[in-house]
Order: sequence, then structure tokens, then C-alpha cells
Amino acid sequence: MLSDKLTPFINRYNELTELLSSPDIGNDIKRMTELSKEQSSIQAIVNKATEYKKLLEDIEENKSLAFDAELGELAKEELRTLEPMVEPLEEEIKKLLIPADPNDKRNIYIELRAGTGGDEAAIFVGDLFNAYVRYADVKGWKIELMSSSPSDAGGYKEIIALIKGEQVYSRLKYEAGTHRVQRVPATESQGRVHTSAITVAVMPEVDDVEVTINENDLKIDVMRSSGSGGQSVNTTDSAVRITHLPTGIVVTNQDEKSQHKNKDKAMKILKARIYEMQMEEAKVKEMSERKEQVGTGDRSGRIRTYNYPQNRISDHRINLTLYRLDEIMQGGLMDDIIEPLIADAQAQIMERAGL
Repeated sequence: MLSDKLTPFINRYNELTELLSSPDIGNDIKRMTELSKEQSSIQAIVNKATEYKKLLEDIEENKSLAFDAELGELAKEELRTLEPMVEPLEEEIKKLLIPADPNDKRNIYIELRAGTGGDEAAIFVGDLFNAYVRYADVKGWKIELMSSSPSDAGGYKEIIALIKGEQVYSRLKYEAGTHRVQRVPATESQGRVHTSAITVAVMPEVDDVEVTINENDLKIDVMRSSGSGGQSVNTTDSAVRITHLPTGIVVTNQDEKSQHKNKDKAMKILKARIYEMQMEEAKVKEMSERKEQVGTGDRSGRIRTYNYPQNRISDHRINLTLYRLDEIMQGGLMDDIIEPLIADAQAQIMERAGL
């Protein structure tokens, strides 16, 4: 029963209240902070658990009075109000019982890279990045461009940006994967629809202490920065390429005129990529232990199609199709896609947890 799963939270909350009111705790600020954080983390569950237990008690009490000569009708009327409240409250509690993703509150590095489709893929990198910029604006997030590699046709071979704000990773982690676009390129004289693809990687921003990199594991090359078409954009050797030898990860940055700034940005992106690789390895191990296929974490999997002639956007993971592509891309309405993905992920977690 759900109420049985809630009892440990209530007991622990009461235990924490006792510990925090102890005269000795005031002398140990670190311990007091840890206990306060733990209590705060379960506060919402305890509030709902208390509400739920009270609701069940009220229902039982009214059921026992339902056949009373004097109070029966009043009790039945009360039951008609109380009973429909149980299921929605249970759903709220189940969501609160889902273990929090430790990365959900982090900022992210988002990396968009052109795949199959040549110039059209590169143009879509810019289009999708602009859609994320509009979405970030709607959510009140801030975007800092870390690195970009323009293509000759006006698009981008690659864009890497840092997105800062509340719950950024929790919402954009579902964007990782292959995004397919179907539309008529501006250069297509016959009006034929072309299919192109780009990949998106979403990497949590990490603190320096979280990912330790041995300087001996790095190969750092300094070179001349270049614009599209190979033209030199400045006269100093400011572009930096860092290769992490153990993993083979390569990061290049040339957006800043300062070599030091380019190296600093490249190191931050490198740490985020290494952290993401470690997360993926842990996820694969966890999935294999449960004998399940790796799903949304597989970046090679096609996750979404953007069909411009039909004004259609389809997310293949949840069989969601919306005929509002223009509004979603231009109006920052990506929650129309992201909210159903979150709901589906929560439902899968609840099913595995037997909630």
C-alpha cells in the first residue's frame, strides 16, 4: 500500500525534528546544515503524506457513519466530495517518491552538430539552436555561446553553448539524440523534399573538483583561428585544440581572441564531455543489470523528426505528433514536446518502482 511507503518518510522527518531541536546540535554547524537539508528534501513528501493519511481517515470515518440514522446522509455527501480526491493526491505523491536525478538542477552545455545532409544539415543546426534560444527566453534562462563553427552556406557545422537557469538539465536532457529534418532546401529547384540529420548532446556543467584531469593526459595544440572558407579572422595563434588522450575526446575553441580564454572554455567543455561519458557508462551498466535496452540515452537513436511541408513535429520515443512545428520552433513552445516526455519518463520510473 502507498501509505506503507510513506511511513518511513514521516518517521524520519520527526526524527530529524528531534535532532535539530537538540541543544548539542547548535555547536555543530556542519551537522545542523546537513540535517536541515535532509529535512527540507523530504518536506514536500511529508506534507502530502500527512494530507493523504488525513484524507483516508476522514473517508473511513464517514463510511462508518453512512448508515447512521441521523448523520448518514451528511456522511454520504461528504464521501462524494472526499473519495474523488484520493487518486489525484496519490498521483502527486507517486511523483514526489521518484528519486531525484542529481543533475536536474545543473546548468548544461548543449552541443549541436551537423550530420548527414551537408549544407541543409548545417542550416538546421542554426534553426534548432535558435529554437532553443527562444525557449530559454520563455523560461528566463541565460545562454552563453561557447564555440561555433560556421559553414559556407550560412549554417553551422557545430554550435556549443552554456545554458544557465533553474532546472535546465531536468528539461533539456531529453533533447540528446539525432534530430531529423525534412524540408525543401532553398537551393532545390525541383521542389523536392530532402532529409537531413543533426545530433544534439546535452552535458551537465560540472565543478572543477567533480572531474579531475591529469595534465599529462592532455595534448594541447595552438593554431591560427580561421573563419568560414578558411580565412584568417585574426593574426595571433589564439585557437586551442585539446585532446584528452585516455578517452580520445577532442575539443577545439577559437571564438575568443585570447588564447587563455579559448583554453579555459575548451577545458570546461572537455570536463562536461568526460562527465557525460561517465554518466553514459553508468547508465549502460545499470540498464544491462536490469537486462533492458539502452533507450533515450543512445545518441545514435533518431528521437525526433521535423517535417516542414506538413508543419509536423514527431517525437518517436513516445509516438507524439503535433502539427504545430512553426509555432514550436518560432515561439519557444518546446514545453509542448518536453512536458509529455517528462510525464512518460516519470511513468516508466513509477512502474519500475512498483508505485
